[in-house]
Amino acid sequence: MANKTISSIAKDLNISRARVYQIIDMLDDNEKPSKDSNDRYVIDDSVVNAIRKYYANSNTKAKQEKTSPIDDKVLDIMRHQLDEKDRQIEKLTQLLDQQQQLNLSTNRQNEKLLDTNTPSQDDSPLKNDHTDVSEPTEGNYKGAENKAPKKGLFGWLRR
Repeated sequence: MANKTISSIAKDLNISRARVYQIIDMLDDNEKPSKDSNDRYVIDDSVVNAIRKYYANSNTKAKQEKTSPIDDKVLDIMRHQLDEKDRQIEKLTQLLDQQQQLNLSTNRQNEKLLDTNTPSQDDSPLKNDHTDVSEPTEGNYKGAENKAPKKGLFGWLRR
């Protein structure tokens, strides 16, 4: 009858050492292990079996709690919410369809307008017309800027 360690029990059950200590604390007094002179648990086979049994029972209880049936009232509320969401989705789908039809109609109208307003050669600007852009020439560009400082409320910002 070899004594086991907390670590070996934890490894066997695939749980943490802290969980093993918790289980030991929850065991009945007659199942709890005794302590040696160094205040360490002396764990024999009967204690190991008690720990395994407690761990197995706590696991099945936890699984049962996780898979507990849902109350009918909660189900009714969820069904009502689901129906409401279905109605909202239906309405949004209709609105989206309307928006797509409107976009299609607008695109067709734009195409018709573009087809009727095709520019003639007389309407097109000249290729070499630079009236909007002033290019530097000898008369209007001296290579250096001589700007007078602007005055005004925020003139100091422009320096």
